[in-house]
Amino acid sequence: MRARDSAGNASAASPTLQARTASPDSGGDGKRVIGYFTQWGIYGRDYQVKDIDTSGAAAYLTHINYAFGNVRNNRCEVGVTQPSDPNTGAGGDAFADYGKAFQAAESVDGVADTWDQPLRGNWNQLKELKARHPGLKVLISLGGWTWSRGFSEAAKPANREAFVASCIDAYIHGDLPVTDGAGGPGAAAGVFDGIDIDWEYPAACGLSCGTPEDRENFTALLAEFRRQLDAVRPGLLLTVAVGAGIDKIEVTDPAQYAPYLDYINVMTYDFHGAWDPVTNHHSALFAAEGDPSTGVQATYNSDAAIRAFLDRGVPASKLNLGIGFYGRGWTNVGGANNGLYQSGSAAPGTYESGIEDYKVLAQLGWSGFTDADAGAHWIYNGTTFWSYDDPALILDKMAYVEAMGLGGAFFWEFSGDDADATLVKTIGQGLD
Repeated sequence: MRARDSAGNASAASPTLQARTASPDSGGDGKRVIGYFTQWGIYGRDYQVKDIDTSGAAAYLTHINYAFGNVRNNRCEVGVTQPSDPNTGAGGDAFADYGKAFQAAESVDGVADTWDQPLRGNWNQLKELKARHPGLKVLISLGGWTWSRGFSEAAKPANREAFVASCIDAYIHGDLPVTDGAGGPGAAAGVFDGIDIDWEYPAACGLSCGTPEDRENFTALLAEFRRQLDAVRPGLLLTVAVGAGIDKIEVTDPAQYAPYLDYINVMTYDFHGAWDPVTNHHSALFAAEGDPSTGVQATYNSDAAIRAFLDRGVPASKLNLGIGFYGRGWTNVGGANNGLYQSGSAAPGTYESGIEDYKVLAQLGWSGFTDADAGAHWIYNGTTFWSYDDPALILDKMAYVEAMGLGGAFFWEFSGDDADATLVKTIGQGLD
């Protein structure tokens, strides 16, 4: 902006200002659009917080979940920088969180970090992003696949109050261990607007297995988080990410824990993948005719998961549908049925066998197929099969969100999208 006097003289231009509105670019009917930003994505994937802004994604978002915070030794562990060990749950990256100094060209506000800033790294960039997009909320997600091992012990009656207090201190009060000159009391205050519990999985198995006591302790843990968050100030968010398999849902008590939560992210993806000996839909919306799955796996679809929560008394408005910004794939797949329900093995992927980003799959140019009844999409080149959500299918899923009265949608995770944030924008436009 410039000011002009009556003679036509103009002032110097002000700094760039951005305002975020509810319409047309972001869930104008109040639906949530939530994206996961990964701590490690700033390295090989080269996806920075600034990209959320420059791609145009930020204008469509209501919330960002930062993945992940570790749960170790009955506390929220921060300030650690060491490679993750899936066998023990050890690991952390304080450098990425709040130590890395971003240069001006990498920074959301265009200003380079200085050596003596108490808050640098991704968390300072998220704080800058919030300043550019008022109303955008950021949550810390605790656990995830690799760092959920500590939840079962931390949630026990003898440990849960102190555990929750440690999380409040670190992420809400912002009291961080000093490392590399960053951190200190209150250093991260104002970054996080709440806490997301991503325990994979209470009373069931993820990378490690829970215990029967987790069922009761999970609900009690959420009650304790709610109590302590409310004691800090009203309006702080408490959410969970939960497994979408019926076997994960039925061993917990959604009707009892839902009242403590602002919303529930139902992870309606990874229903099938290269761990299965035959190809299948990894994120089907409905049950698929002809699906050879048996037992509980025959119920692995998004609608069955959502209805399982509704049947247990959870309000639809508290449920968010999950979208994966990646595909699950097999290779050495025969041509019958365009590759669907055929034997195969894990397809090569950029970072891991059997998985590939949407931005890569969208550029392959292979023949695409849709199971309209199941609400599922795949591509197949005669040998390799990838199941993933394309924009057309995402629009169908957003129509489902609207029809079911759900609270919104969330996705894993930003770096899987293309440079134009096509999938983020599709979600946002689908919920207008």
